[in-house]
Amino acid sequence: MPKAKGKSRRHKYSYNLNRKRLYRSARRRAAPRIACSHIRHAWDPHKSVAQNLAEMGLAEDPNKAVPIPRKLLGMEVESDGQQPGKKIVRKPYVVNEMELEASLPEKKSNTLSRDLIDYVRYMIQNHGENYKEMARDEKNYYQDTPKQIKRKINVYKNFYPEEYKNFVASLKPEKMEVQ
Repeated sequence: MPKAKGKSRRHKYSYNLNRKRLYRSARRRAAPRIACSHIRHAWDPHKSVAQNLAEMGLAEDPNKAVPIPRKLLGMEVESDGQQPGKKIVRKPYVVNEMELEASLPEKKSNTLSRDLIDYVRYMIQNHGENYKEMARDEKNYYQDTPKQIKRKINVYKNFYPEEYKNFVASLKPEKMEVQ
């Protein structure tokens, strides 16, 4: 059975086809990606971005929200004390929730690996403050220099100060029994 004619031929690029129009319409329909959950829940997909942000009491353009004083620009303009029309905020709870979330203390998300903690505790337990001896230890698999080991111990001290104090305090009675 012979091959179909059209399949083996090279396809020519059609220069007359408007691909931009297809791409633009797909982009226009997509909703904006919103990171904050408070804004996402209060968002109305039938309104524009400017209308949604104005209802929530948020600024669309920070340059218009906090204008540069004209004195800094070198022009002095007298104002008659009237402020331009205040915008009505229909969803103030969004701003309140965002402020509440921002005021919460940040959790410490950075921790040390269990291997590094065990390594540092082993070195302190066996060698105390002698970093040169630690560098020659057989458990020093990565061949850390004395300065690198000291730096790792300092990192452990900074991350877990209470745990370090308790650990050093528990070592002192052991050393007194040995002597």
